[in-house]
Amino acid sequence: MEYKIIHYEDEVGLAAMKEGYILGSYCSHCRKTVVPPRTVCEWCFHPMLDYVPLLDTGTINTFSLCYVTWDVQRIKTPEIPAVIEIDGASPLHGIMHKLGEIKPEQVAIGMRVQAVWKSAQDREGAITDIKYFKPIKE
Repeated sequence: MEYKIIHYEDEVGLAAMKEGYILGSYCSHCRKTVVPPRTVCEWCFHPMLDYVPLLDTGTINTFSLCYVTWDVQRIKTPEIPAVIEIDGASPLHGIMHKLGEIKPEQVAIGMRVQAVWKSAQDREGAITDIKYFKPIKE
């Protein structure tokens, strides 16, 4: 993937979600690309003024099977939140999101996944513009 650096005044993280892509922050001092974007590098404390478009694919770092909803209702079929290392970001950087189109017993650490986006007219500029991540075969 070829990187195109976008300066912070041109576009910002959640606005990119509305357009259907994920942005990471790039630190020109320690050369890390992190997601979700932030304004200060957590390693060297330099300002992160540049954003980098990332792929909407990644690798499951960890996951959980949740039999209780956010509003504390018991459910029979679990929701599956996962930390997904986003392709194009530095190692061990990603986002937490739900998995979909997969049975709980099929989920595995290291599994490759891709974002399933809401339709363009339904996006709001929020992390929920990604409905879930689904498994991909490579």
